Amino acid sequence: MRRDVRILLVGDEGVGKSTIVTSLIKESFVAHVQHIVPEVTIPPEVTPENVTTYIVDSGAGPQDRTHLESEIRKAHVICVVYSIDNPGSFDRIPTYWLPHFRQLGVNVPVILVGNKIDLRGGEVTNEALEEEIIPIMNEFKEVETCVECSAKTPVNVSEVFYFAQKAVLHPTAPLYDSRGHVLKPACINALRRIFKLCDANKDGILDASELNDFQRKCFDAPLQLQELEGIKAMVQEHAEGGVRNDGLTEAGFLYLHTNFIQRGRLETTWTVLRKFGYAEDLRLTESFLSPKFDVPPDCSVELSPLGYQFFTDIFEIFDKDQDGALNTAELDQVFSTSPGNPWAAQKFPDTTLSDEAGAVTLQGWLAQWSMTTLLDHKTTLAYLAYLGYPEEPRTGALQVTRPRKVDRRKGKVARNVFLCFLCGAAGSGKTSLLRAFAGKPFNPVYEPTSKMISVVNSVDIDGSEKYLVLQEFGSRYEAETLRNPKKTDIADVIVYVHDSSDTNSFSYISNLRQQYSLDHIPTLFVATKSDLDLALQRHEVQPDVYCRRLGLQVPVAVSVKAGQTADLFHAICSVALKPHTAIPGGADRAMTAASRLRMYITITAILGGCTAGLIMLIRTMLRPGGAGLPSWSLPWASWLVGGRR
Repeated sequence: MRRDVRILLVGDEGVGKSTIVTSLIKESFVAHVQHIVPEVTIPPEVTPENVTTYIVDSGAGPQDRTHLESEIRKAHVICVVYSIDNPGSFDRIPTYWLPHFRQLGVNVPVILVGNKIDLRGGEVTNEALEEEIIPIMNEFKEVETCVECSAKTPVNVSEVFYFAQKAVLHPTAPLYDSRGHVLKPACINALRRIFKLCDANKDGILDASELNDFQRKCFDAPLQLQELEGIKAMVQEHAEGGVRNDGLTEAGFLYLHTNFIQRGRLETTWTVLRKFGYAEDLRLTESFLSPKFDVPPDCSVELSPLGYQFFTDIFEIFDKDQDGALNTAELDQVFSTSPGNPWAAQKFPDTTLSDEAGAVTLQGWLAQWSMTTLLDHKTTLAYLAYLGYPEEPRTGALQVTRPRKVDRRKGKVARNVFLCFLCGAAGSGKTSLLRAFAGKPFNPVYEPTSKMISVVNSVDIDGSEKYLVLQEFGSRYEAETLRNPKKTDIADVIVYVHDSSDTNSFSYISNLRQQYSLDHIPTLFVATKSDLDLALQRHEVQPDVYCRRLGLQVPVAVSVKAGQTADLFHAICSVALKPHTAIPGGADRAMTAASRLRMYITITAILGGCTAGLIMLIRTMLRPGGAGLPSWSLPWASWLVGGRR
């Protein structure tokens, strides 16, 4: 909500603009005031709305024109003052002042202020006022209301500025069509969404408990029984179908807010809308959808226990037929308070577990949110807001993991969701692996991957459930991803896939490794189509030898067609949990040549400190096939073996 309000008073000469401002400040009538009163600042603590208020006076003479137009453009609300004893000043409102604002391109609320009612006896005549004002309000929608006052008496002076503040902080225009006397569509949509979120059991009725929760959330106070009964009685009397089974229906909820607005209690409806994240344009604010949530480099984001509990509760609430899965209709209801299904472009539910009818199981539902949170936590944060996450801060539904580099250095991983890249030549079987992992049937028809595909499922590791996300990129995006360290560094495992029946398949992944710097990522090789005859790969060494030279396990042989994939996904998760065991180039050989040399020297010294023994060890390491010496050791080692020169 805005924290300041700038109120500008305009009108013909002699209508009493400066006197109104002076009467407000002095709280009494001042007979002689200056032509234009200097700008007045009212601190927030003395205003009902707790906002800083600036009151700006203006002149209407030719010499004031430039200053006046500048102030009109800066104003948040304009009070057009006319004098009760000067009908011409009123007539100029629709013929000059209001068209002038539009001509300047200004579209702010306008309050009409009739001053000097003391000359008419000091009474406000509402009926006569309405007859004069309604035609103007019908033509100029920016006119919020009209207030009559007397700066001399003074009467209604503070009300002028109260209504001006209210027009800015709680505007009518976004909510209500004054001509049709109905709520505007955007307001109806917002209130319907709020009703659905407050309807905790999704039965279409706000019962006493739900209304109390709503009251506490919006106004920090429960509804008294007498108030609750009074609301239901009023709605039942004026809104057909507004009350059912002793609870408030959506129609009754909308009528209630229509009534608030028509009675001038716009602050009530605006308080509700703002509490649920709406701005003045009746859209959810960016700060509401994307609260501050910092993720340090090399860290990932997962759902916290609170997040998993929320999505579990959502699943159980909307699983109306209690069959353990959400079908299309039930998913539509889940996302009815949001812009729609966030995974519509991802061929959901093919991306996760579903039953035979294509309905998403609870395991698949939680897995899908785990994947979304890992790959794009901002989407999860937004949908927590759309779906009505009840706790603040909403970021408590997420948690940031320890940096991957720290995990790899310590050799222990505490995370629960892992990302695995699948790389390989076209036709090597990556998509089939993804489909098998998501529990989808084998598709014998080859379909080239045109865009990135991600699937997710849970994997049981020693009685603990982990979520594994598999991604393949397609040839179009593979190079783009692998050459970008920011994209590759988020991977927990990289799996190189080759078709064991295709003689050229392994060379493709060998070339990938040479082309891109990926050896810091834990690695696994997979040989697909093991149900077919094994082909000799056209490569300098065969895959098993290649892997041994890297210190990695030999390729895992699988056949999706034959259903032989059970251990692969467990193996990928195991690598993610123990990343130090699968780093190419010697992860299984923890000591470097230098460290082995130091160990050999220590052992030799223990055995007797014999120089000859040390020389024999060094000669052994220098032989072909030996461990080798680090470059810094060669000069003194040669001197020791060959003698002083």
